[in-house]
This record gives sequence, structure tokens and C-alpha cells, in this order.
Amino acid sequence: MRLVELASGFSWNPAEDLRQMWAYSFMVNAFRAGAVVAVLAGCVGWFMVLRRQAFAGHTLSLVGFPGAAGATLIGVSAAGGYFGFCLAAALVLAAVPRAGRHAGGAAAAVTGTVQAFLLACGFLFVALYKGFLNGVNALLFGSFLGITSDQVLVLLAVAVCCLAVLAVVGRPLLFASTDPDVAAARGVPVRALGVVFLLLLGAAAAEVGQITGSLLVFALLVMPAATAQTLTARPAAGLVLSVGIALAVTWSGLITAYFSPYPIGFYVSTFAFGIYVLARAGRSAVDRVQRVQRIQRVQPAQQVAS
Repeated sequence: MRLVELASGFSWNPAEDLRQMWAYSFMVNAFRAGAVVAVLAGCVGWFMVLRRQAFAGHTLSLVGFPGAAGATLIGVSAAGGYFGFCLAAALVLAAVPRAGRHAGGAAAAVTGTVQAFLLACGFLFVALYKGFLNGVNALLFGSFLGITSDQVLVLLAVAVCCLAVLAVVGRPLLFASTDPDVAAARGVPVRALGVVFLLLLGAAAAEVGQITGSLLVFALLVMPAATAQTLTARPAAGLVLSVGIALAVTWSGLITAYFSPYPIGFYVSTFAFGIYVLARAGRSAVDRVQRVQRIQRVQPAQQVAS
């Protein structure tokens, strides 16, 4: 049953609308799960954008699709498939040497190869599982429906572990992300931190993929973080802003989708994209004004000197 068939439409009474929506346990679980993945994606995504590892994050998010499809094929939990494949792929990407002049090209080549092969495996698993076609859309584009309390607890436990690790390694990881050569010279284990971060990224992609689907993971993993870094360069403020934007687009997407016939993933992605475009436009306007002010300050000084 679609959400719109359960909802009676906007009453223009926010309290009544929320009461009606939260009368359903699956919607309560959807808000809980959405909050958990939004917080984790906001934090991990901020570091991912800072480290310029969006391609690796994109690959890890797509790997969730063959993981869930393969798990369903052999009759085990789809969540186990998400986490198993994403973490295994993260270890493969971490094994690629990062040193040397051509390290970036080699890493991108391995990342693309892993992505293409595992996507092909995913479609093979779908083909082998008869009658599975109705679930493909949910794996690719996600669904907030049918999330149980047990699933929320699993998502919460994984998120707490990931955030705890991120809190421990956050400071050296920030140093290694902004200036890896200087960090290595000062004894920071840059390589080990890179492996740890890829595992965190794999876990985050597996979590978000269970809600947004493999193809829309970036809606929560990239866009809030990219928007935050457009607005501020300060790490603490950026992390808070990234988490806040991820929570806002997730909850607003849930509310809008509940009262409309269109998919939740569309609303979450569209809201996140809209905020990013506004942030970029605002940043460009501020930069333009500052540039004009600098020119106006310099010109009188030049006239006096001449």
C-alpha cells in the first residue's frame, strides 16, 4: 500500500498532520532510521568530501546493491549483504597503494573496476532470483517503508560504533586529510587512517543505502557535506551544518512523501540539491561583493601613490 493511500492529505494543522503520520509504527521507525543514517552520513560525508574520495564513496554505495541482492538470493538478511559487501569492497580499495606519482590514477582504475564488476554481479543475482524484480527498485532507490524496530537498533548500533571511532581518529584524520605529506612527516599514520576511514565510509554507505537505495546514497553522503563546506571552512561548524542539513532533508522528505504519491528518494535528493544550489549561489554572491570591496579599497591608494 502506498503512503498516499494511508494519508488523508495536509490539514494545514501541523500538530494534527504529525499526529496522523506518527500513528503508524512504520513511520515512527522511518523517522528514527532516517535520523540515525543522516547523522552518520553527515559526519562521514564531511570527511569524504574533504579527502576528495567521492568516487570511492560512490563505488561503495553501489556495492550495496549486489550485496543485498546476493544476500536475498541465498536467503540471508539483506542488511548483512549491505554491510558485508561494502566493508569487503572498502578493504579492496584500501589495499591499493597510495604513494607515488601515479597513485591517484591507479586508485581510480581499481575503484572503477571493482564498481563495474560488482554491479554486474548484482544484476546476475537479480536474474538468478526468480520473482525478485519487484524489489529491485527498493534496492536501487530505497524505501522508508517496512523498517522494523530491530532494523533501527542495528542501524543505531553500527552508527554509534562508527561515530565513536570517528571521534577517536577525527583530529589526526583531519590533519592527514588536509596535508598528508606534513602529517606523515610528523609521525601521523596516514596510511592506517586512510584504511580506517574507508571502512567507516563502507559502513556509512551500507547504512544509508538501506534507506535511500544504492543509487541515491549521495543524497545524504555528499550533498549535505558539500553544502556545509561551501558555507564554512571551519571543521566543527562544517560538521554540525552537514549533520543539520542531512537531518532536515531526510525529515522533510519523509513528511512530504507521506502526503504525496511520489517516491521519498526523489524528495530527499531534490531538497538536498536545492539547498546546495542556494549555498553555491550565496557563496558566489558573497565572493563577488568582497572582490568589489577589495578593488574599491585598492584604487584610492593607487591614485594617491600616482
